[in-house]
Amino acid sequence: MQDPNADTEWNDALRKHGIIPEKKEVEIKEEDIIKMMDDAITNKVGGKKLEDMTSEELEEQEDENWDDEGLINQIRQQRLGELRAEQKLSRFGDVREISAIDYVEQVNKAGEGIWVILHLFKSGIPLCELINAHLERLAPKFPKTKFLKSVSTTCIPNYPDKNLPTIFIYLEGEMKTQLVGPHTFGGMSLKIDDLEWMLSKSGSIESKLKSDPRGLALNETDGFSMLTRASRTRKDSESDDDDY
Repeated sequence: MQDPNADTEWNDALRKHGIIPEKKEVEIKEEDIIKMMDDAITNKVGGKKLEDMTSEELEEQEDENWDDEGLINQIRQQRLGELRAEQKLSRFGDVREISAIDYVEQVNKAGEGIWVILHLFKSGIPLCELINAHLERLAPKFPKTKFLKSVSTTCIPNYPDKNLPTIFIYLEGEMKTQLVGPHTFGGMSLKIDDLEWMLSKSGSIESKLKSDPRGLALNETDGFSMLTRASRTRKDSESDDDDY
């Protein structure tokens, strides 16, 4: 049986004489149009959407006489914009040494949204050298954060050696965190993951570490850290010794 909705001369004649009803207009919704366009684009590029393609794949499609160069160019420009924004944020990646005259420019005027990690150190102090080595490996891992180092007395005259190593952490020129003295870092047993965790607690780096590698996380029941409890036990023991 012939389809009464088909566009044929015979059906047109039948409709004219009222033998078959007029053909109903099919309403196409906007979301249907978008879906059809998406499906057409996906099928055109072998089942892969343009926005999911790499720059190289986009170039290949353009080379194959893609019939909608405007769409490809639009996606390419969007991709380039995203890349430039990412590169703008990820513009550090190393540890730069500064002096006192660089301090304001490099730290206080670092820029909007820029975290700065400044290590005050002195040559000949083993823990300072260990932290510098760790920072050299962490800086490329977190290129959105500015890593700096400075000889302590060059940056701050008369800065006491007993406070070394010292790490100051700034955001937009405001100090957010300070890590001062060898005990804060746990001495020469400090591992790179330990330092990464300590820095991440300030928000200055986006670490993927889920917990403190040193096992000093807060106890969920009493809220005291293992380190605090150990310190309290040690003090109680010393107090008992003084009674004799």
